[in-house]
Amino acid sequence: MSEELAGRLTDFGHALRVRVYFEDTDFSGVVYHARYLHFLERGRSDFLRLKGIGHRELHAGALGEKMAFALRHMDIDFIRPGRIDDILTVETRTVRLGGARIVQSQRIVRGSDLLVAAKVEIAVISAEGKPMRMPPSVLTALAPAETVTGASLTSS
Repeated sequence: MSEELAGRLTDFGHALRVRVYFEDTDFSGVVYHARYLHFLERGRSDFLRLKGIGHRELHAGALGEKMAFALRHMDIDFIRPGRIDDILTVETRTVRLGGARIVQSQRIVRGSDLLVAAKVEIAVISAEGKPMRMPPSVLTALAPAETVTGASLTSS
């Protein structure tokens, strides 16, 4: 694989390739359902990293006030099984962005086969764990592709 460790930014958002190892599977060689959550988290974290929004920087207040992202809600559909040694792609895109929350759509695919689809709602919280608004630089960096080309951000 010639991609960087953190995947790559795409027209829609971010793509990260992952290999399924023995540790990711159950006794039958099928990906254990909870491992998909790990793959999805890696996709979200690397998307942020490539957008210049590292978790350490958020926590340190380098992008404004000290803040963090906390998973608030997730809907997930397990459609097809992944198997040992598969190369999967985790796709992450911002669907909606408000002042204090992010809604992302994520998919895990094997080639053209959709394995997992997830809708993720993320809350923006202060160092004290209270909801807070995102700094403008973070809003701009995470804006959905169609927002960057002219639509406005949603409010929340």
